[in-house]
Amino acid sequence: MMPLTMMSAGETNTIKRVGGKEETRRFLENLGFVAGGVVTVVSEAGGNLIVNVKDSRVAVGKDMANKIMV
Repeated sequence: MMPLTMMSAGETNTIKRVGGKEETRRFLENLGFVAGGVVTVVSEAGGNLIVNVKDSRVAVGKDMANKIMV
């Protein structure tokens, strides 16, 4: 298991766990980051990521991406 920030552009993986405070987890789950979901990194710049999750393209900051374990 590793944080989402360790993935490279073009890489696809399954979300294992979403960490952080309750409100942070709820926010990420509303965006589609749920355990068992598939996430693909589109691009990375300075630790900030653009990912495809649940047929949507989402920009995720480095702090949030570190809370998503794949």
